[in-house]
Amino acid sequence: MTSLKVLFIAKENDAYAEKAMAFLSSLYPSAICVTGKRGSELPAAIANWKGDLLISYLSPWIIPAEVLENAQLASINFHPGSPAYPGIGCTNFALYNNEKQFGITCHHMLPKVDTGNIIAVSYFPIEQNDSVWTLTQRCYVAISDLFVKVMSELHESGKFAVSPETWQRAAYRRVELNALCKITSDMSEEEVNRRIRATTFPNMPGAYIELYGHKFNYTV
Repeated sequence: MTSLKVLFIAKENDAYAEKAMAFLSSLYPSAICVTGKRGSELPAAIANWKGDLLISYLSPWIIPAEVLENAQLASINFHPGSPAYPGIGCTNFALYNNEKQFGITCHHMLPKVDTGNIIAVSYFPIEQNDSVWTLTQRCYVAISDLFVKVMSELHESGKFAVSPETWQRAAYRRVELNALCKITSDMSEEEVNRRIRATTFPNMPGAYIELYGHKFNYTV
């Protein structure tokens, strides 16, 4: 299937996204690639697009329902979490829960985030010394590999695989991630350490405690 009209959406200045775009262009030379940063306005190239296949590759935007409907074949997403961890903060909650295994998920997109049918899942072990940063980087590598696999299969067969796996819970929300960052004086040492490990990321706000109206952030 070589004549698809494809829209690829990703975050800007990302080496993995650039690698994916290069591979996609080798299969579909006319593919439109749009990148951006979180918080920016949805570009007209996305809002006005009509075609066959929409690909969200760690997109900085939540794609509106009306744009998803403009994809005649499919709208798919590469999510940096396993089916047990839909939504935001997937790596954070996996570390907090002391999971031994994690993964990434390719799935069809619906207007409600991380609810569409699953195409494929790739799993890998969580190491004892993994941090949010290292686990996130390993997700990016796994997504890069799965992207090549999924797109190669589509190009050869004209269809997507169907995974037997399903989402295991409702998507995690920002309010839940924010709550995970909060440390209180009545928490045990083990609980504090779990929260610090699960929420510490370079140059980003993470674990914090509030005392007498003042907020103190844990940094590395």
